Amino acid sequence: MANEEWSPSYPVLQNPEKRCLHESLLHEQGYLCCYCGYAIDLGSSHIEHFRPQELYEPLALDYANLHASCLRQTAPGKPVYCGHHKGNWFDEALHISPLQEGCEQRFRYSLNGEIKAASPTDASAAKMLDILALDIAFLRNRRKEALAGIFDDQFLIDATPEELKQLISLCRRPEHARSLGHVMARYAEQLL
Repeated sequence: MANEEWSPSYPVLQNPEKRCLHESLLHEQGYLCCYCGYAIDLGSSHIEHFRPQELYEPLALDYANLHASCLRQTAPGKPVYCGHHKGNWFDEALHISPLQEGCEQRFRYSLNGEIKAASPTDASAAKMLDILALDIAFLRNRRKEALAGIFDDQFLIDATPEELKQLISLCRRPEHARSLGHVMARYAEQLL
């Protein structure tokens, strides 16, 4: 047979299979970027290899190694962040997988949109912020705008612990997935 020595690889993956894979990742992630949590779709995202395919070729088609990340393409003069900023960098000891249970608790947000490691001794969280460029002005401004839409002065004064818990629950429900919803949930957790 002519195909006996054929073995699948990511570079030869073509549409419609590649598009189906991409759509499956988007659906599974609630159409949110695996790193920044911003709303994405097929036209505004790319398939991200958590462990870079150039360095981890056997994992290039491993579904658990694939995510949908924002920025379909980069453009001169436009900010680069998330998967495109990470590029082929990977350090097993420092990387935090978006699939890791509790990964969001390793970060802390402020109302001005800033993101920091929740603990000053968490070298992995600090490195991920740097590698993914998650605290650039462009993303900080998006988070600030989203936070201001919910956490205005009156809400901050009047919100009860029960209301904060309801907000957290609502923001974490897959059927209510919204752009930067994890930021809203995490900020509400910080207020508790």
